[in-house]
Amino acid sequence: MDEVKVYKITNDEINRAMAGGVSLNGLEALNFARLIDALVVTPKKIFLDSPDVIEDKFGIRVCLFSRRTMSVNDTKTLSNPVIGNTETIKLISEHKADAKYPVVSGASIIAKVTRDNEIDRISDEIGIDLGSGYPSDSDTINAIKANLDNEKLLAYVRNRWKTMELIRQSKIEEYM
Repeated sequence: MDEVKVYKITNDEINRAMAGGVSLNGLEALNFARLIDALVVTPKKIFLDSPDVIEDKFGIRVCLFSRRTMSVNDTKTLSNPVIGNTETIKLISEHKADAKYPVVSGASIIAKVTRDNEIDRISDEIGIDLGSGYPSDSDTINAIKANLDNEKLLAYVRNRWKTMELIRQSKIEEYM
């Protein structure tokens, strides 16, 4: 049985986590674990596209957050002793796994389409073309710069986003 689950991490979740000292990678690991724990069927293998270049580190984080027993990249087996799961899931955690494993490529496409649809929905809702929403997109940067006083837009922007810090800094420099 195949399952597809998508969890959208909101800007509020990211802001709260980062304000509490949790990195974006840590937040992603927590939510990967939540998705794994929500699976109806226990898979034999799970492939993760590690955002951390230290692949085992990300895989171990996911295992520590999960209630399931997993072995990470065939090197470490971690289990939650309170739950006492008997089935071990093989967790493959690799940086840039989407280039190596078709199933991860598919998941990456689903995530990107979901993200793009969300950016389009937000753009329509607030009446501002946000471009792609990526930090390297000049349309996104210009839309945010031009609308720094728009509460509707700011409700969707991460406060702890390097791009936002740079935009605010450039606005300060304009007034100097």
